[in-house]
Amino acid sequence: MSLEILDSEVDIVIAALQPNLTAFFEAWRPFFSRFHIIVVKDPDLAEELQIPAGFDLKLYTKSDMGILGTTSIDFSGHSCRYFGYLVSRKKYVISIDDNCLPAKDNGGLTVDAIAQHMSNLKTPATPFFFNTLYDPFRKGADFVRGYPFSLREGVECMLSCGLWLHNADYDPMTHVVKRSQHNTKYVDAVMTVPLGAMMPVSGINVAFNREVLGPVMFPALRLRKEGKHRWDTLEDVWNGLCAKVVCDRLGYGMKTGLPYVIRSDAEAGKALESLKEWEGVKVMDVVLSFFESLKLSSTAVTVEDCVKELTSIVKENLGPQNAIFAKAADAMEEWTNLWKAHGAQNA
Repeated sequence: MSLEILDSEVDIVIAALQPNLTAFFEAWRPFFSRFHIIVVKDPDLAEELQIPAGFDLKLYTKSDMGILGTTSIDFSGHSCRYFGYLVSRKKYVISIDDNCLPAKDNGGLTVDAIAQHMSNLKTPATPFFFNTLYDPFRKGADFVRGYPFSLREGVECMLSCGLWLHNADYDPMTHVVKRSQHNTKYVDAVMTVPLGAMMPVSGINVAFNREVLGPVMFPALRLRKEGKHRWDTLEDVWNGLCAKVVCDRLGYGMKTGLPYVIRSDAEAGKALESLKEWEGVKVMDVVLSFFESLKLSSTAVTVEDCVKELTSIVKENLGPQNAIFAKAADAMEEWTNLWKAHGAQNA
């Protein structure tokens, strides 16, 4: 059931939160150069971007966001990358944060994160029964004894969540406690996230089938004092949880593991600034129990159906508990309208 993914079917979306992207693009040149790239400048960033020549690249700025008209969705900070998801016209999107560089594997070879994401998406996922050799479609692996033959065809993988070396994607409390600890463990594995299991998808290093999942790839949940650091945000985690329940309902899969990137820790010491006011801990306690008990109805047979139903449930069940959930539901509803007007292939 493996798919073919053409280079022409892929957009690389980069959220520009810093002005000088020269080192970033030069490091990624061997892997980015054959793809179309969308760069979305943080609307709060005043400085001009520095991007080296030689890339097939389209830059979007605050003025371009005016095509959306009046919208309640805040595309500032890390959320600006979602504007790239919206305006892309490719089947697949791969997004990597602008403070990440190519990693090296255990043999010292530089990792082509783009190729690995494409491999994850074009080979089937196996969410209905866990394979103890992880991804059976990787070279050198297969289904283990006892794995039902009726499930070995797998299902289409819709999202690939990569990982990070050096500066791991921690919340501010963990950053502060482990400020001198770096993630140096390169685990050479890919696995399907099982049916019904939730995971915190990180937008740092992610790829997905935009043609199918686009309507659920939204920046909805924003903390009250959200900043420009990853540990200040939960939009990607909320987005990933919504995407997971949609995939579970419609019989699609999601993978995590390879590829790795290296994250800079130049700003890791600033985590202490966010520590006292970070509300993410309490929010996630509520969010987890909500998604673990969530069941979408059998009448939801498309991604759009699922998003509509999910929005209604969030508004009814979570909205009264906390204003940020009510705003998240409003943003999800707004994204549906924006997708129909600007994101769909025929928009």
